Amino acid sequence: ERKSVIVLERQKRKRKHGELNQGEIDAKAFHEKIRSIILEGTKSLVDSAQSLGYLSGETETSKDPLPSQDCRLAALCEMAKELPLVADEEQEWTQSLLTEEGVASHVDLFSQVTENSEAWAAVVPLMGEEYIIPHDTAFLLSDFTRIQPLVQCGRRFDVIVIDPPWENKSVKRSRRYSSLPSSQLKRLPVPLLGSPGCLVVTWVTNRPSHLRFVRDELYPHWGVEVVAEWFWVKVTTSGEFVFPLDSPHKKPYEVLVLGRYRPANDHTSPLQTANVPVEDKRLIVSVPSALHSQKPSLSEVLKLYVGAEAKCLELFARSLQPGWTSWGNEVLKFQHISYFDLEPADTSKAEATEDAAET
Repeated sequence: ERKSVIVLERQKRKRKHGELNQGEIDAKAFHEKIRSIILEGTKSLVDSAQSLGYLSGETETSKDPLPSQDCRLAALCEMAKELPLVADEEQEWTQSLLTEEGVASHVDLFSQVTENSEAWAAVVPLMGEEYIIPHDTAFLLSDFTRIQPLVQCGRRFDVIVIDPPWENKSVKRSRRYSSLPSSQLKRLPVPLLGSPGCLVVTWVTNRPSHLRFVRDELYPHWGVEVVAEWFWVKVTTSGEFVFPLDSPHKKPYEVLVLGRYRPANDHTSPLQTANVPVEDKRLIVSVPSALHSQKPSLSEVLKLYVGAEAKCLELFARSLQPGWTSWGNEVLKFQHISYFDLEPADTSKAEATEDAAET
């Protein structure tokens, strides 16, 4: 007698309508904890800005479409892995972008830190494309496997800003950039890059698991002591939240975790150092860039805590800043000439100065 076999598929238990998973419960609790800070702080800053004529709802008249330039930098970094590594004693770890005559030199972008030490920005051809390189800046185009030049170039930084490509569903769907598992961030050689007391700032998504990872695992792994949490609040040109504050899907703010690097062999008490205490729960309110995932510059905001002459580094950068060193596998992405409106330099003042000097 033949017996029929019935195969039962194990179905995933469907959540009841309104039922939250643990991650959503944690996110809701975190939001409720900081909600009043975001609401009241944003209102105060927006009111102040509007009293000065900002956030009036006016937008620029230009509505040109955003550049659609295809960024191939990450792919080039992958190709560069096939190049042989040079022994330490034979390697120059830094190189000048421009020659003494002020023209672009032949540079190795993947295994040396490239510097533009001039007092002016330069438009340079690199890898068949044109990029604008700010004055007094340095950068390394690489991924984890080629970060050694940044470590070996002999610089120790007073500020390290990290904008990790966190894993999340929207990134997977959009494929705008490659994400990175949280555990891989421990490979960043922060203890080899930071000076004692270095201010480490990490951009974090609103997932509580990412926030816990940074506070409880990543910073202790590097020897970084958490000192504050800040919030970047995104508003429209009229000062409204870009998303409803209590939206269950997207929040109009992101978190920054700030810490001080305390080397294990540094026995100096934090009270004995010259570090300025960092206030907790500060807000940065701004209109977000139209470019995806482009964060506001923290250069001016952080000067109070590190000084105007601080050496600053950005990790996972996708653009350059004057006075900063930047690293990432798309470090030149938003320096492409298509993202800029160029105007001819006004040489009349310089010529007048030269004529006056001759007379």
